[in-house]
Amino acid sequence: MAMKAKAPARASAQAGSTEKVPALPMAGEATKSVTKAKSPGRARSAEAALGPSEQSAARVPLEKRIGNVLRNRRASANLTLAEVSAGAGISSAMLSRIENGAAAASLDSLERVCEALGIGMAELFQETDQQNGMAQLIKRADQMEVVRVGTKHGHTYRLLSYDRGPRKIFEPFFIEMDKKSLSWPRFSHPGTEFIYMLQGRMEYRFGERTYILEPGDAFTFSGNVVHGPERLLDERAKFLSIIIYNE
Repeated sequence: MAMKAKAPARASAQAGSTEKVPALPMAGEATKSVTKAKSPGRARSAEAALGPSEQSAARVPLEKRIGNVLRNRRASANLTLAEVSAGAGISSAMLSRIENGAAAASLDSLERVCEALGIGMAELFQETDQQNGMAQLIKRADQMEVVRVGTKHGHTYRLLSYDRGPRKIFEPFFIEMDKKSLSWPRFSHPGTEFIYMLQGRMEYRFGERTYILEPGDAFTFSGNVVHGPERLLDERAKFLSIIIYNE
């Protein structure tokens, strides 16, 4: 959870200095739960916004996954198809088909290929299992606006990824703000934050030090040190902010 700091924290850097740094979007606080939908007035949870076709397990056929592991292992060992196929007692053409997922090898053949590569069957299947993963696509219309400390100051936060797991790994935001803001909030949260500037210039505070962020700049910092925008140098600023939580 993000906490609004009551007083600026001291950073290791010297007070009051302003430094130009290649950085962009700013980051700020740990996110609160999604409470407001971007589309007309109905609040929706982030998970409800995702249809079954938008988040799914990337399930590659077993033959393909086995073939990928064998091909990568052979390449890492600097072995040719001919060398491995000779050691396994199968043809180079058959080994090529196995590596490309075009043929399903018997367990006996797989064991002999593994021996030729110097790996065990258990190792092969362990690496095969590690190739599963998740993919999530959130269309622009379904990206949710969330309430954070800066919301009451006129800043807009759009959450770009929704983590359904028991623990947050990272949170990416698209943030917009303008000079109409009457005050600038301060943030402090666990983990590391990364900002990439897309539009406008901004002076950003980290502890007792400030940095000038311009379009194309990238700024990375520890989230537990009090931080936040100091002032805008242009009428409007847009940037990406990604918070990566520690294990």
